[in-house]
Amino acid sequence: MPKPKWKRVLLKLSGEAFAGGSDNYGISNPTLNVIAAEICGIRKDFDVELAVVVGGGNIWRGMEGADEGMDRAQADYMGMLATVINALALQDVLVRMGQPTRVQTAIHMGQVAEPYIRRKALRHIEKGRVVIFASGTGNPFFTTDTTAALRAVEIEADVLLKGTHSGTDGIYTADPKLDAHAKKLDKVSYMDAIQQKLKAMDSTALSLCMDNKMPIVMFDLLKQGNVSAILEGKQVGTLVS
Repeated sequence: MPKPKWKRVLLKLSGEAFAGGSDNYGISNPTLNVIAAEICGIRKDFDVELAVVVGGGNIWRGMEGADEGMDRAQADYMGMLATVINALALQDVLVRMGQPTRVQTAIHMGQVAEPYIRRKALRHIEKGRVVIFASGTGNPFFTTDTTAALRAVEIEADVLLKGTHSGTDGIYTADPKLDAHAKKLDKVSYMDAIQQKLKAMDSTALSLCMDNKMPIVMFDLLKQGNVSAILEGKQVGTLVS
């Protein structure tokens, strides 16, 4: 096996990626199969340990519920449950592809998944299982970006890979869909990403990564081969460090 640039990886998947794009809802089976095949491929081709954090925006977004007048905490809990649906769907495809997988949730639901226990998660990862973290941090008012940063630090990952879903292949100086002069950044500092509001991740997640020196790579998840290229050390997406 080729030696990867990073040994232990936390992969952040947005809920919208499960739907096949930002304007879609629900779970797209073809897209789900592409994502699962990418995960199985890197597990087969590289000596790498992998964990995944999933979002739930393809089913429910807490902020949108709050904007419509719903209690914010209640809306966020609904969003956490949406991430569990995505996690179970991803687990099913991975297992059918032959990849041992465990789902751990921050909200206890023993009939469908394990509770999140850090040491147990580490043991699964060391045994070659892909651990999917669901239901966010278990607390309202936190995004799954913050969950990804938190779990990456907790499991002592070497890098946090954040896959985008809208065709954007990294971080730009402005929204490339609205500004023809927007320039893609190959590398940016945590502080610049926060101060310039470059929409890499929310400020809480960026601050947590900065405090713990956790590098972030933001890239186009739905372009096949990108994760493998990143592990090979190729310039893909944008590195935040």
